[in-house]
Amino acid sequence: MPGRIGIIAKSGTLSYETVASTTRAGLGQSLCIGVGGDIVPGTDLREALSVLENDEDTDAIALIGEIGGAGELDAAAWIKDYLARVESPKPIVGLIAGVHEARGRVMGHAGAFTAPGEPGAEAKIAALEDAGVTMVNHPAKFGDALKARLDGRSRSALGARHSTTSSDDFIFTHGQRRQLHTSTVGRPRIRYSRCQPSRLPGRQQQQRHIHLGEDKCMDILRATSRINCGSYSGHGDRRFLAIGIDRSTRSPCIVAAPSIEEGELARVAKRYSFDFQRGLDELAIERVAAHLQLSSKASAVESLRKVIKGLAALFYEREAFLVATHIVERLGEIKVVGAHFGFDDAAFRSGGRQGDLQDLRDTTAEDPSEMEAEKSGIVYIKLPGDGANIGTLVNGAGLAMNTVDALADAGGQAANFLDTGGKATSETVKKSFEVILRDPRVRVIFVNIFGGLTLGDMIARGIILAFQELSPAVPVVVRIRGTNEKEGQKLIAESGLPLYAFDDFEAAAAKAIELSRG
Repeated sequence: MPGRIGIIAKSGTLSYETVASTTRAGLGQSLCIGVGGDIVPGTDLREALSVLENDEDTDAIALIGEIGGAGELDAAAWIKDYLARVESPKPIVGLIAGVHEARGRVMGHAGAFTAPGEPGAEAKIAALEDAGVTMVNHPAKFGDALKARLDGRSRSALGARHSTTSSDDFIFTHGQRRQLHTSTVGRPRIRYSRCQPSRLPGRQQQQRHIHLGEDKCMDILRATSRINCGSYSGHGDRRFLAIGIDRSTRSPCIVAAPSIEEGELARVAKRYSFDFQRGLDELAIERVAAHLQLSSKASAVESLRKVIKGLAALFYEREAFLVATHIVERLGEIKVVGAHFGFDDAAFRSGGRQGDLQDLRDTTAEDPSEMEAEKSGIVYIKLPGDGANIGTLVNGAGLAMNTVDALADAGGQAANFLDTGGKATSETVKKSFEVILRDPRVRVIFVNIFGGLTLGDMIARGIILAFQELSPAVPVVVRIRGTNEKEGQKLIAESGLPLYAFDDFEAAAAKAIELSRG
């Protein structure tokens, strides 16, 4: 709905929710900028903020971030400067998804993971709050929070229960005053086609990121470089050294820390970006050696240079996104005593490159349910905890992360992260049910679907079909909003099945938590 709110989002489904919330609040949208959740962004959050700062139609801004990279910290620095230099700044309300991420796992989006040395969701929330941003924990609250800021209410009154305006008050218009899309009269007809990821003959669809065990990583190092590597003898302080991607500078970087302790790593790690065409800056090695607290011996610096060049060559040649090691200094020489590599399998799926890496994947060490979901294009991750008893089924990575976070804020605990993808279908809903029900901890299934590319009535039919075929022994709470939401809710309500249907997220979450304790 044409209006006053500019939206910046790393998540598609969370932007859908925010559009709906600002529409229900009567505010509408001036411009929506989706920067996406890729590892290397095109437009970043700061650039999007600059656009909306200078946009005459925008009176306030909704900022949606998530785990991965440090773009939100860069945005917080920009906002702090903006609020200091502008006499009447535009109010900004924010949300960060992924507080309860599964560390070391990719949470749906290609870039939705926290790499070593990157800030987590809580650090991003703290930085934005310190910069003067009002934070909410669910996108349905954006409308009321932005309205309160625009009305000049006290910040303490924000974050309350979102508007319960009926879905009948939604106004959908295709022709926008900005003329960014071709205007038509009425609602356009849309043809939907089912897209299948490209597959090479004789192979299952692979997970987006490939992580190898330490032994295989060390074998790759021995085979592709002359780096001294072997098991840790217990002598010498272990340090962290990696080649990764600096998402803010959009370039490869050296990541170095004098400690390998997980709690310390994010605090003490430093990133040294370099131009991927010109290669490593010779002077950077000296700075890296100093930060790693290596001895001042020239041999140690030269040995470190050799290791870094070897890791960088592996990073390029094998199309990795992270080549991480633990190193020790012994007698002025650097030795690799631990390794963890991450590869993006897009090279294989799109062009058949790096096929041998697929063969190195140790499927025996992976959860069978997660692998089965993967074959259907579903990202399913079991979350730890004996009290994790709410099975979640969500479309879209950002919304799935936020669902886990919001349940935790309300006193519940999700048993899993499950992203059906932005275009959930009846088939993926059924498969998701099957996978979730294999977890004996699950005492209730919480379906949280927001229709954008997905139609609410189609999802409702998929839920009903799955329930009829699988006869789950646990209750199912369904929240459907967005495209064809009324039709979907009606189908659920008239199904005659023991399904609990809601349109309000907080009410649905409260019911799921109640049932999980029953």
